[in-house]
Amino acid sequence: MKYEVRAGIPAEIRADEEGGIKVEGYAAVFNQEVDIGGMFREVIAPGAFAEAIGRDDVVFLINHDGLPLARTRSGTLTLTEDERGLKISTTLDANDPDVKSISGKMKRGDLDKMSFAFIPEVQEWDESGDTPLRTISKVSLHDVSIVTTPAYSGTEIALRSLDAARAERPAPRNKIQNKRRAFEMKVRGLS
Repeated sequence: MKYEVRAGIPAEIRADEEGGIKVEGYAAVFNQEVDIGGMFREVIAPGAFAEAIGRDDVVFLINHDGLPLARTRSGTLTLTEDERGLKISTTLDANDPDVKSISGKMKRGDLDKMSFAFIPEVQEWDESGDTPLRTISKVSLHDVSIVTTPAYSGTEIALRSLDAARAERPAPRNKIQNKRRAFEMKVRGLS
């Protein structure tokens, strides 16, 4: 299964006393409803990352790509879950060529948003309203990233998750939902 990506949370960047670049921020925020491409709404429930933090080897990337700048397995990336969300903390090696290429952009604020890539393990769908609501209560974490554009680029992957949930438990839809579903099928070439 492909992982999903969510972005848009600001990060704090500063130099530490040894010349490294300290990055802290929230890769995800709890109980914040977001619109995923107009197809559904999504909320991350408190506790969604609790098991992943101790279990998954999570890497810190740039735009969810490339070589890791830090990782949990090596102890260079720390993930914690608090009342706000998934907090990350790392000190990047200022001598690393990859870090050198982004450090100025980070300090200027050109590269200052956080994101996370995940696979939902436990989720619940509520299709009682006009737009379905997905509540994610447990995930596997792939990475946390500093990102250029805080877009929800995982929408197509997430839409497959919505389709899978509907296939498992078809729910009655109102007229608006039926029209939207017909449009989705037409756009995706399935009708």
